[in-house]
Amino acid sequence: MSNVTPQPKIGFVSLGCPKNLVDSERILTELRTEGYDVVPSYDNADMVIVNTCGFIDSAVQESLEAIGEALKENGKVIVTGCLGAKEDQIREVHPKVLEITGPHSYEQVLEHVHHYAPKPKHNPFLSLVPEQGVKLTPRHYA
Repeated sequence: MSNVTPQPKIGFVSLGCPKNLVDSERILTELRTEGYDVVPSYDNADMVIVNTCGFIDSAVQESLEAIGEALKENGKVIVTGCLGAKEDQIREVHPKVLEITGPHSYEQVLEHVHHYAPKPKHNPFLSLVPEQGVKLTPRHYA
């Protein structure tokens, strides 16, 4: 019988511009480095992070819809990104969001993840992260 606890699973949604993509890659790299498992679906995740865009109205609407879908499918959602700078707007539509941070708030996002899904015990040599970190696009993208 194994006494190894499973790694917490984090769902992740990345919306918006290339700067947001870089923020997502940085957060994902930190999560993987700490031993979290990033999963492609909400229902298998312990929580979901939604990295939002708040630049134009259609992006705000897309972000609010993504937050709503994550809440419906999972229930435990942390919001970050540009729309996160407008916390009141998010809370008005989605009051059950766990935490909200603005853009470039990597450390705050990780602190919130640690609060709701404590850091897993893991062997860093078994879960090595590539030197360049976790990338969401091919090498030739800017």
